[in-house]
Amino acid sequence: MKEQQVLRGELLTLLRKSIKNTLLNVSEQQQELLIDYILMVNRWNKAFNLTSIREPEKMVIKHIVDSIVVAPYLDKTHYIDVGTGPGLPGIPLAIMCPDKHFVLLDSLGKRVRFMKQVAHELGIKNIEPVQSRVEDYIPNHKIDGVLSRAFASLKDMLHWCQHLVDSHGVYLALKGQLPLDELEELPSGFTLQETIKLDVPGLDGERHIVKIIKQPSD
Repeated sequence: MKEQQVLRGELLTLLRKSIKNTLLNVSEQQQELLIDYILMVNRWNKAFNLTSIREPEKMVIKHIVDSIVVAPYLDKTHYIDVGTGPGLPGIPLAIMCPDKHFVLLDSLGKRVRFMKQVAHELGIKNIEPVQSRVEDYIPNHKIDGVLSRAFASLKDMLHWCQHLVDSHGVYLALKGQLPLDELEELPSGFTLQETIKLDVPGLDGERHIVKIIKQPSD
């Protein structure tokens, strides 16, 4: 128990140091929830293999900071995080944006069970973990935006997710380097709205948001 408290303190220090190098406003309570989530990932990872990253210190940067830098660009209310794995970026974003609702979609039951336990233990009310393949999922309420992080190529993402939002919605693909070749292969009926370069303190390599919208049908 003492070791866990020491680790929690070290991770909180690392998170705070990283946040100082961003424009993000993260409350003490949010910081503690984010670290408690990482500690749960770390604990469950030993048995359930939720993420290939094993060190909690690396999870803080690669899972938490890399997710929450997206928060300022979420200007809608209802989002779905497809291929969310253990809840990334959906759970960190739900902690950052308590006024927004996030469906967390994954096809593996062990990941969905984990996310439900996170919601229960940490009291996160604005997430809805769902076990389903994305092409089979039919939302029971209007979705404003689709989030995808390391899920698929843009072409495949749009093919599998095209039924989730209408022309008023937006697709937010979280990418490393700007995928210029993928952008050249956008399917008909979709338009690139903008690309946003993200700054993730402590992370090597580039990060971008690619925003795509559906063209209104005639």
